Amino acid sequence: MNPTKEFRDYMISQGAALVGIGDLTTVPSSDYPVGIAVAIPLPKHVIKDLQLAPTREYYKLYTTLNDKLNAIVTAGEKYLTGRGYQAYAQTTDRITVDSDNRSPLSHKTVATRAGLGWIGKNCLLVTPQYGSAVRISSLLTDAPLTCDAPVTRSQCGACHACVRYCPAHALKNTLWRSGMPREDIVSVSACYKKQREIMRKSTGIDTDLCGKCFAVCTYTKQYLKQKQ
Repeated sequence: MNPTKEFRDYMISQGAALVGIGDLTTVPSSDYPVGIAVAIPLPKHVIKDLQLAPTREYYKLYTTLNDKLNAIVTAGEKYLTGRGYQAYAQTTDRITVDSDNRSPLSHKTVATRAGLGWIGKNCLLVTPQYGSAVRISSLLTDAPLTCDAPVTRSQCGACHACVRYCPAHALKNTLWRSGMPREDIVSVSACYKKQREIMRKSTGIDTDLCGKCFAVCTYTKQYLKQKQ
């Protein structure tokens, strides 16, 4: 069997809904030549609720999905190291972020390099299949896997639903291209401040979760219309 297909099928068997493999050789922050991005979608009923306000269910689901992603990429790491390759799963307990909430090599960077989607006007990954209603993780390796074509430009076009409905008015209606600074797309401080405010008001929980910008995304709504 083709080793790349075999690995991809294995990751899907572990629970990944989307799997992409990207060439990271031109990404300065990567110590590995290959990145694997995985994604799992949020349940549709949770997304529909988030169109109104953040919920306690979303708060609990956020941790549950992160745990699931950690298990998937850890399984991928073991799969590859068991075959003699180096691999590093970017699990939540391994990733460090600075005071601006930046990580050295973000899941979004790996995902766009791996062809899963592009960065939307909401500064989140947008996938053709699920819109922005996904949680993502990544795995780095030196295994000689066949890479997918990267996505280097936005496919949001003239749509600005996320910009229009952002409670913080933090989004700048910018069409992303690879390498663009995050600040060209979103005012991060305004976003986080408003997230905490509306999360406290809606649920009583003091944390920075919102979800409005991906719940109203046109591509997300296309996913919501799909039959189960």
